[in-house]
Amino acid sequence: MKKLLLLLSFTFCIVRLALAQDSCNLRISLLTCAPGEELYSTFGHTAVRVQDEQKGTDYVFNYGTFEFGPDFYTKFIRGQLLYFLSVQEFTDFMYEYQLQSRSIREQVLQLSCAEKRKLYTSLQVNAQEQNRYYRYDFLFDNCTTRAGDIVANNTDSPVVFKNILPENHPTFRNLIHSYLNAGHQYWSKLGIDILLGAKLDRKVTNREAMFLPDYLLKGFDSASVSDHPLVTPSQTILQMPSPLKDKSFFTPGIVFGLLLVIVVGISFAHSGWARATIKVFDFLFFFILGLAGLLLLFMWFGTDHKVCQNNFNLLWALPTNVVMAFFVHNQKQGVKKYFSIVFWLSVVLAFVWFFLPQQMNNALLPVVLLIIYRSWHLSKTKPYAGKSNHP
Repeated sequence: MKKLLLLLSFTFCIVRLALAQDSCNLRISLLTCAPGEELYSTFGHTAVRVQDEQKGTDYVFNYGTFEFGPDFYTKFIRGQLLYFLSVQEFTDFMYEYQLQSRSIREQVLQLSCAEKRKLYTSLQVNAQEQNRYYRYDFLFDNCTTRAGDIVANNTDSPVVFKNILPENHPTFRNLIHSYLNAGHQYWSKLGIDILLGAKLDRKVTNREAMFLPDYLLKGFDSASVSDHPLVTPSQTILQMPSPLKDKSFFTPGIVFGLLLVIVVGISFAHSGWARATIKVFDFLFFFILGLAGLLLLFMWFGTDHKVCQNNFNLLWALPTNVVMAFFVHNQKQGVKKYFSIVFWLSVVLAFVWFFLPQQMNNALLPVVLLIIYRSWHLSKTKPYAGKSNHP
């Protein structure tokens, strides 16, 4: 009988404590959205949901909003695009993700009533016009990091995160690649690997990995405050079939490999059309390489994207090629010497490809081999001689 009374008394205390914690009628949760098929949604999304039972409101605070204005692309390229915190009805938020066929998982924050009020107030202050805008940084200041930070900054005791990474910590590039590969975004992966430099190859810390929604979910799932779990176990509140498409055959590696084979094959032909084709190809090829090099220099020195600095892709995308492309048919010694330097630089690059401080995209290896092959010809032979080989 005594044991029963003790059990009932203990149960009453637990229920009373739970009711005391929820007396403010606030329920705040973290929403983690699955990846979509568009590049901007490949990595998923995070938002904060606030339900006020007393007022009958159910809002989603979304840090991933931006305006598509006439200067959007200019600001985006220069790293000056402003994102902002928007507030919308939860039903509208759910409807958007239903249309995109993206699932949503929810983790309810287990905070005291005072902590919930403090967090809700911070979200409301952030949503004010003068506070809502911020300079977007994909790795260190995005919609996911903002959601995680505002929760961690409004608890009475520090949030303790357990390790969610393997013993051999991945790099930022490793994490990004895992999502791009899963979404079959191989051309986007190539573009990212070309534009983003060696800073992307630093190993992430446990907290830095939570710039990705799935990793923030894992981090919160095992986090604690004052020796209590920070969140309840995640629950799927919207289950949708994945919108990710099947893998395409024409990946960058295959396309560039075929280009290498075709160019080498045409180079061995001795007909007039073959020589004319190779002449046009050499001009376009080296001119495009030069343009790519100029773009990399601009992204390094002309924008606020710090992750575009220290880019080893400039070893194959030489900006000087944009000028020398106009002289590929010139047989002067200076031109031959230039392409001889390009040849040896590319040979060395091919040998050290896997040992550079920056992880290079292997789909570019056929391009490097093509540079080696054509620059060798341009430095040694006279492929555009006007005289016929026939009597």
